[in-house]
Amino acid sequence: NCYSEEELTRLFRDLGEEPAARRIASAIVKQRKTAPFRETLALARAIEKIVGRHGRRHPATQVFQALRMEVNDELGALEQGLRVITGRLEPGARIAVISFHSLEDRMVKNFFRERSREYFDRPEWPEPRPNEARDLIIITAKPVEPSENEQRFNARARSAKLRVAEKLR
Repeated sequence: NCYSEEELTRLFRDLGEEPAARRIASAIVKQRKTAPFRETLALARAIEKIVGRHGRRHPATQVFQALRMEVNDELGALEQGLRVITGRLEPGARIAVISFHSLEDRMVKNFFRERSREYFDRPEWPEPRPNEARDLIIITAKPVEPSENEQRFNARARSAKLRVAEKLR
């Protein structure tokens, strides 16, 4: 109830990947001037009124996801967890990460990529330089995704992506 319109827009756009982020943030701030939101149902109804209802998913889903991710600092916790766990792995051990959101998956993919890259190269360098921090090898080039059968029996699995890497040293 205290974020500015700009902060809410950034939050809904970046963490919730919400196309109507600016309209929703603006309406929330405007409505808060009358009375702060006290219940999630009131916020959900306000969002539904702003963007309408299309498809199976409730229009407030992305907004609530963004709020949850912000409050729990989920991306920060994931980043810290990846660093701590890979630091504690013995050579030959594997790390397997299941993500349920594109931002989480991108973070895991980039973390594995950075830690497994043999060389870094920049246009201003005369030649590529070895990656001294390389300590992983990627096992799953592409993420493993649930089969159609699994998705039929477990709807929550539909967005799951599994990535695996192995500790080198």
